Amino acid sequence: MPAYPQLGSGALSQFPVQKNRRVRTVVNQAADGSTIKLADPAGEVTEWQLTYTDLSDEEAAALRAFFVAAEGTLNGFTFLDPAGNLLAWSDQLDQAAWQKDPLLSLTGGISDPRGGAQAWRLSNGGAAEQGAGQTLAAPGEYQYCLSAYVRAATATSVGLTAGSQTARRAVTSEWTRIAWTCSGDAQATSVRFGIEIAPSDAVEVYGLQVEAQTAASGYKASARGGVYEDAHLGDDVLTITSTDVNRHSCTVKIIHANHL
Repeated sequence: MPAYPQLGSGALSQFPVQKNRRVRTVVNQAADGSTIKLADPAGEVTEWQLTYTDLSDEEAAALRAFFVAAEGTLNGFTFLDPAGNLLAWSDQLDQAAWQKDPLLSLTGGISDPRGGAQAWRLSNGGAAEQGAGQTLAAPGEYQYCLSAYVRAATATSVGLTAGSQTARRAVTSEWTRIAWTCSGDAQATSVRFGIEIAPSDAVEVYGLQVEAQTAASGYKASARGGVYEDAHLGDDVLTITSTDVNRHSCTVKIIHANHL
């Protein structure tokens, strides 16, 4: 499935970004006057309004080409939420969304750097590196930032992974946020992001986050994750205004509805 294009800066959008989510509740009123209310996930609709200014000629051309390929509102595409964490269940590493190597042990309820107890201790009981990660239906050629808070009883290092690539980052006894700007494998239609622990090591981890941009923003705990497949453009007209030489502006509306 095609993906919404990044800007030349590696970002998907500019500020401000407007994001609205509408949910639906089904209400059944019984004959005795009582009511039963149930959430209706199929009725959820998420909308983004992206306002661009000072786009270069190349960026404006890329948006125009994408609009033509999508045929306005007709064809779906993958949209990576510029205001969210792409990972699902970022505070619950025991959820099925996470793929864990067999000799990696997880312990929850660890005190985190924000004063809560949402961190996890990752312990490697094997003789080779072990890790946990998620595979996202996201384009490999995009630029991403993978970040996390880490600490360990003794100084060590961890591996941050994106596809077949790995970057080592130091870990100290104090909570430190580590980050890595990376891309997946060229031409890949999915990317696996994760963290790897050295043999016999134990590292505490909090706030794992992946964003489709080149630097980390503030941590955003997530449950659903920020990859929206089969999103659609919200309009059949794209108006791009030239404001100066090599400078353009436009507004793009994107809609994702669970029932479409």
